[in-house]
Amino acid sequence: MEAYGKILLIAMPAFLLLVLFEKWYGWRKGMDTVTGMDMISSLSSGITNVTKDVLGIGITILSYEWLVNHIAIYHVENSLLVYSISFLVLDFAGYWVHRFDHKINFLWNSHIVHHSSEEFNLACALRQSISVFVRIFSFLLIPAALLGVPANVIAVVAPLHLFAQFWYHTRHINKMGILEKFLVTPSHHRVHHAINPEYIDKNMGQIFIFWDKLFGTFQEELAHVPPVYGITRPVQTWNPIKINFQHMWLLIKDAWRTNSIKDKLRIWFMPTGWRPADVAQKYPVQKIEDVYHFNKYATSHTNKLYYWVWVQMIALLLIISYLFANIATIGTPNMFYYGAFIFVYVYSFTELMDKNTNAVLYEIAKCILGLAIIIYMGDWFGANKLSPIITIALATYFILSIGISIWIYFVEFKTQHTVEAIA
Repeated sequence: MEAYGKILLIAMPAFLLLVLFEKWYGWRKGMDTVTGMDMISSLSSGITNVTKDVLGIGITILSYEWLVNHIAIYHVENSLLVYSISFLVLDFAGYWVHRFDHKINFLWNSHIVHHSSEEFNLACALRQSISVFVRIFSFLLIPAALLGVPANVIAVVAPLHLFAQFWYHTRHINKMGILEKFLVTPSHHRVHHAINPEYIDKNMGQIFIFWDKLFGTFQEELAHVPPVYGITRPVQTWNPIKINFQHMWLLIKDAWRTNSIKDKLRIWFMPTGWRPADVAQKYPVQKIEDVYHFNKYATSHTNKLYYWVWVQMIALLLIISYLFANIATIGTPNMFYYGAFIFVYVYSFTELMDKNTNAVLYEIAKCILGLAIIIYMGDWFGANKLSPIITIALATYFILSIGISIWIYFVEFKTQHTVEAIA
């Protein structure tokens, strides 16, 4: 937990710089693939995901450590071989988990956020789930357990394996020659994120593309079929917390509304997107039928709102960096209170991005909560031990935020949602 937080202190600014570099590069080349609000939504999604992971919120039904202690038949000792096996097995497991996520209705909820952006760029790589509370696929690591790969090696390699999936979320790198034969490249992953009928549910690999070729899910990017990104039931929000539970909420409602007992039970395990016939007819949901002609989600906004949202994002990055740098000192249960505040923060300002009419109330509540924490604790989670300026700066920020959010509400909310046509 603490070690992962330290890693993220380095990884987060590195990812942010790369995202901003892609934005600049696209602007310079006349092919900007990074839209402002979409990028901020992606960054906020990444923040909620790493917060959940660092806090260790979740249960593993069958731990890898238990597996290796009970079924190992050999213990590989060569360090290079141990790490190579670990990486390969994690990628094999990742392929199948990814495939299950795409194919089974209730599992899709844990992956929908990653596909929710209607753009394709480095920022959307940061859209990761917060809705997985129970992990059930440890059995896919059995090959590593049989060879006695230590649990601490898996723990080291797993985040590296995840971070290695960042770079290929871009439209600025074309096909890469011989690397296309065995690695997942930007071209392969553009196919995966596309909703074109030719591409949907293809290229599930995470690092190695040969799993797709071996198990029949490979599709090359076709020159005459430009990828169109997103999901066929668009989320219509910038709020990553809403996105994370949107599909599950639909399943719950459909299971409740259908008159068929059989459908109430099987809806969870049917192919992704399946709905009971009686419910689908009575309660239709928006679905993109023609991927080449639909409206992308967008919200009209002035520069005032856009700049204010960026101020909020920068403040959030500083707040979460403090958590990761001091998680051992903050301790339990305070670190969970801290995490809850981060989730409130993200929900609040992304509702402002959506121009939800209740957003100003959420913003005021968020700031009051922040001030209440400072008053109750006497500082910001022990920040006075480092410098009282931290607490003073945060208190000032929360107070100013109340006034600015009210002002933004009256200035900004005169305009309505808009959409961007794709044709």
